[in-house]
Amino acid sequence: MRSIGEMARDSGLGVSALRFYDRAGVLVPAWVDPVSGYRWYDPGQLDEARLLARLRRAGMPLADIRLVLAGWSSADTDLVRGLLQAHLRRLELGLADARSEFSALRTLLDHRETPMTAAPRTATVRMSVSAPELAAALDSVRFATGGDPELPMLGGVLFDAEGDALHLVATDRYRLAVARTGTAGHGGPRVQVIVPVPLADAMRALLSGDEPVALTVDGDRVALEAGDRQAAGQCLAYDFPDYRRLVQLPSGRRALVDVPAFRRALETGPVRAGGAHEKDGPSHEISVLRVTDDGTVTVCEDGDDDRNHVAVNRAFLLDALAAGDRDRLILECGTSTAPLAVRRTDDETAFSLLMPVRLDD
Repeated sequence: MRSIGEMARDSGLGVSALRFYDRAGVLVPAWVDPVSGYRWYDPGQLDEARLLARLRRAGMPLADIRLVLAGWSSADTDLVRGLLQAHLRRLELGLADARSEFSALRTLLDHRETPMTAAPRTATVRMSVSAPELAAALDSVRFATGGDPELPMLGGVLFDAEGDALHLVATDRYRLAVARTGTAGHGGPRVQVIVPVPLADAMRALLSGDEPVALTVDGDRVALEAGDRQAAGQCLAYDFPDYRRLVQLPSGRRALVDVPAFRRALETGPVRAGGAHEKDGPSHEISVLRVTDDGTVTVCEDGDDDRNHVAVNRAFLLDALAAGDRDRLILECGTSTAPLAVRRTDDETAFSLLMPVRLDD
């Protein structure tokens, strides 16, 4: 007999998906422990589970999945072939519709005015920044930079200067980090540049002292001077997404967590397999969190599937805790589909947002 964990590992279906298909009567375990409720599967069910996983990845509706499984071992394969072909036609029609809509959207984009990129920057902007504060800001956002070659505008850190404030922002779509530091000598209109990751890392290497450093934006070039040392290079020639829209979250439950203890709970606690679907991001382990109204955070055991819980990429959450660089941080979450926020207690302008992971259901 195979345990549900072994079945999940070998079939490509998550544990929660196996429980769902059991409740739906699609893939029922051979035996359920009457005391613990733990599910056990016959070895012969593995092939059926792998078939189910393929159909699931192809996005086949549950009603059709039932019929495919029911007819799979039949000598007459016409039903199964017909169901597969019908679903493929639906996907092709859906793709054609999507292409049409995307074509219309691209046309709208081509005709839409983009003031930010209409004219290149010509003025030179200089400002003074505290080296320790800029170092801390870079450290708190660096982990969230993107590496997707199809989205090169996310492969850097946004430097967003306005008035006497400098915001640093990074996102890879699945997480977003924001930090803020003060500046002197600018005080002018908003200036935004995307500093590529290698240059941002070179800048961070200069920030070892306590003296202010000079940040200069000259057209499409940016430079950081620390004494007689300098890191300079080209900015990324793209626009960064409007992060101010992305950080407008609905109010949610808040919990003050002891970071060392919470890290241990995450590192040693239960995890689930995630990322089976490409739209959820790369394959990863997820932790499911319960945040109560009284501010308690619990890493949920397997089988605790309340829809109010929040599932997150465990590695991303550990990165965000490290970037927070505090022994106590605030976790804020709303619904299971809203981003999880990790905030500092002493400066809530420095925070990370983690997109929730959809549990298999």
